Amino acid sequence: MNSLFRRNKWNLWRHCSKRKGRIERNVCPRSIPSRKAEHQRPPPPPFPQQPQYKSSPPPVPSCHTQDPTKTKTQTRRTPQPESRAAVATTAMARRTSLPLPLAVAVAALLLLHKPASSSAKDSWLHEKFTTEGHVRAGYDASGRQVTSLILDHESGGGFHSKQKYMYGEFSIQMKLVRGNSAGTVTSFYLTSGEYPGHDEIDMEFMGNATGQPIVLSTNVWANGDGRKEQQFNLWFDPTADFHTYTIIWNDKFVMFVVDGLVIRAFKRHADLPYPGGKPMQVHATIWDGSWWATQHGKVSVDWAYAPFLVSYRGYAVDACMPNGDGKPLSCPKDTDRWMKRQPSDAEWGTIAWARSKFMNYDYCHDGWRFPKGILPPECFRK
Repeated sequence: MNSLFRRNKWNLWRHCSKRKGRIERNVCPRSIPSRKAEHQRPPPPPFPQQPQYKSSPPPVPSCHTQDPTKTKTQTRRTPQPESRAAVATTAMARRTSLPLPLAVAVAALLLLHKPASSSAKDSWLHEKFTTEGHVRAGYDASGRQVTSLILDHESGGGFHSKQKYMYGEFSIQMKLVRGNSAGTVTSFYLTSGEYPGHDEIDMEFMGNATGQPIVLSTNVWANGDGRKEQQFNLWFDPTADFHTYTIIWNDKFVMFVVDGLVIRAFKRHADLPYPGGKPMQVHATIWDGSWWATQHGKVSVDWAYAPFLVSYRGYAVDACMPNGDGKPLSCPKDTDRWMKRQPSDAEWGTIAWARSKFMNYDYCHDGWRFPKGILPPECFRK
């Protein structure tokens, strides 16, 4: 037994060997294992900070006085205490004879596999969703559940809600794929799933080459017609940290919100299709969109950078649920906050700001994709 322990310990130590007094990088196993070849190539280059990410967004146009970057919904960063991982790793290295690389690995496992009593505060994934494909769940240092979806040669990953909803506010925090993510698509959306003729509300993030902006594509489907895309270059680096993305859906508006800023509002018209008659489920996915996602399909996924990983946390829903045909909806007590919500004057200002500064595609300016170049009727209404 002692001989076996020494041999295994030596193999682990040799795997995480030291060179010239420094721990060799990219030799120890990653928290999410990838193919063997992945460990034999150098890591992808770091995501350079482009000028569009360094400066704060411009102010709202002069017809509106509110600066969208200074709204109350914006979250300010506060100094963070020393990482639990750093504390646990240092303590473990001092108390045991384990080499530092092994202490790092063990500390990471301890953080990801917390007792039920500490993780019960935020365990939204398996309580509310069904998973498919490559999905990993763990907890960060603050006890929040973090779910990672992974795309590789074999499969993508996703999760969808067990419950269907009829109107509500749906929010999640996402940290997008770092490095060269060209050809990949990550998403957070609602869908009725009844094809053809389904309803759907999309927030899709189309990857790009390293250093290029990631595009947020918003879309509204009604009765199977989804040619209502508006796309935006994000004004921050969505791969460096978590940002909050929200869909507000009521019987008058669909609103798309990024970090508390409304960037699009789709209004209901009585004589036009609108996603209002079919309950929908919440979905999140990562998949290969090489044929469409980056530069109209000109740039495909570079599998040398796989696996691609997107992280989700902080899921929140406040919504009505259907009770069957002809029965009233089961709704939370305070539904007026989102059920009666429509853009305020200040929010119309942030919509104008996002359109003028960051929109790169609007279906209402793309006549070639519609029969005889005739745009949809809502494009001509206020």
